Amino acid sequence: MPHSISARPTISTFSYSPALKVVSQLLHMNEHLAGVTLMAFANTSPDLAANLAAIKQEVPVFANSLAMALFVSMFTGGMICYISPFKMNTHGTVRDILFFMLGVALLEYVMVSHGAVTMNECFLLVMVYISYIVVNILDVYLMRKAMITLEHQMAELQDQPFTPEVRRKLEKLQEQYSEYAEDATVEILERPDSKVRGSIVNPLSDKLSFATKRASRVRLSVNPQATRSVFYNLTAGRNHGLLMDFFKTLNPIDVAEWRENNMFGRAFQLAMAPAKFLCAAYIPLVDHEMEKHGWSKLLNCIHTFLNPAITIVVSMALLSSDKKKLWYWQLGNTYIYGLYSCAITVPVALVVFAHSRSDVPPIYHWLYTIMNLTGSTFLIFVCASEIDKLLGVVGNILNIEEDFMGVTVNAITQALGDLVANTAMAYQGYEKMAYAAAIGGPFFNVLLATGAVMYAKLNIGMEVTIQEQTGQYGTNAYIFLNLGLFATLLWTSTLDFFARRSMGVFSMGIYFLFLVFALLTHQNVIHSFAHDPTVEPSLYLD
Repeated sequence: MPHSISARPTISTFSYSPALKVVSQLLHMNEHLAGVTLMAFANTSPDLAANLAAIKQEVPVFANSLAMALFVSMFTGGMICYISPFKMNTHGTVRDILFFMLGVALLEYVMVSHGAVTMNECFLLVMVYISYIVVNILDVYLMRKAMITLEHQMAELQDQPFTPEVRRKLEKLQEQYSEYAEDATVEILERPDSKVRGSIVNPLSDKLSFATKRASRVRLSVNPQATRSVFYNLTAGRNHGLLMDFFKTLNPIDVAEWRENNMFGRAFQLAMAPAKFLCAAYIPLVDHEMEKHGWSKLLNCIHTFLNPAITIVVSMALLSSDKKKLWYWQLGNTYIYGLYSCAITVPVALVVFAHSRSDVPPIYHWLYTIMNLTGSTFLIFVCASEIDKLLGVVGNILNIEEDFMGVTVNAITQALGDLVANTAMAYQGYEKMAYAAAIGGPFFNVLLATGAVMYAKLNIGMEVTIQEQTGQYGTNAYIFLNLGLFATLLWTSTLDFFARRSMGVFSMGIYFLFLVFALLTHQNVIHSFAHDPTVEPSLYLD
């Protein structure tokens, strides 16, 4: 279990976060659109797969999804505001919160209206989410069309005599253009030094503060072409430094950090070493911030056949295994499927090895982002499944109520990847993308993931009822989530959409208040908002 927990944040931080930036640039997205689509889907798709894998179990998916959404939107969103205060995307933030509130209210309505959910209502939930994505895409398209119009208008004004009136119009257009340009594209920024490492080496160096500090660091854009060809040398051989790059990339412990760290820092490095080695051996890295974009010729050629083979073998083992037994025992029966895939991927790896150089990535290096994203998502799904099963065992041993575990411990552990990925992106300068994912990810999970699970249950003949889906804590999570979203809408509008550290603490406080209510309900100190079963009298007396 410790390795499963440590693997999720490691994968989120070091593997698919850099690839998300590359894919966002390739698809010409801005930060907000990338957050509500790519990053939100990458964060929550493992949880969707985990819920679909357990559709035959009577689990309150509605309550668990709302509790997880509350953690991601309030706690993770608050952590983003605390770590890196920033100016929000005004209309995008309001639109996302309102869509989120609409989706939660619609989901609650279709369940409460007649006590059960139908196929048509599941399709309605999916259509609401699709409409949300379409609106976000159209918003970026219209913004860029407006930027082109502003460019033409500024060009026309510059050709006119420079009078005071023309100057005022030009300044107004330039101000509006600059506002649009801030949200136009995703830039690859220089990665700052690790605060996590610094806090471990010297825990007293960064004291807690609730005050919003003035921005003091200057973030510079990275030149991808410069980082790509930094070691390019035509006079060297095609395989110069091949083995050195291979072992350096596989090494999970940074030698320079090891020398600087104290005992606690080195212990942290050793604890994270297995997860980092697994990520390096299984997932190809594509990071424009790194030298050679993370290219390691020999290791990436091995990734070409090893990554698909492992994914296929483990997937078949998970699908064919009995739920009451460990899926590892099926690996001896499913390894043959991985060998079948090698018949296609090994020749491709040999072609890549013969064509590429060790000192510069090939022009098709961006294709490795596909294996990066799919491998990262799959590995997170496996870790999430293991954590869920282990926590279920712990809950049974300690005789803890399953509903209580689902909305507290399980919700936090399943959203641990979201927390680490979003906060890491915020610290690297992508606060808008991170906060958009903190809203878009839970929205995806509440509407699409919950709707998909309900559809799958109905498709196999199971009945989806309000009592089964909400459990004892579903109504509590629903009320606190709406309270948190409304409070976020209120403080963003009041503070002119500037995310302050105090508001981050306030948002995290709402989640802690939900935990207090859940704990007191579990201890029978207070009553939950769930409806008590009523007994109708069988005999009426005059």
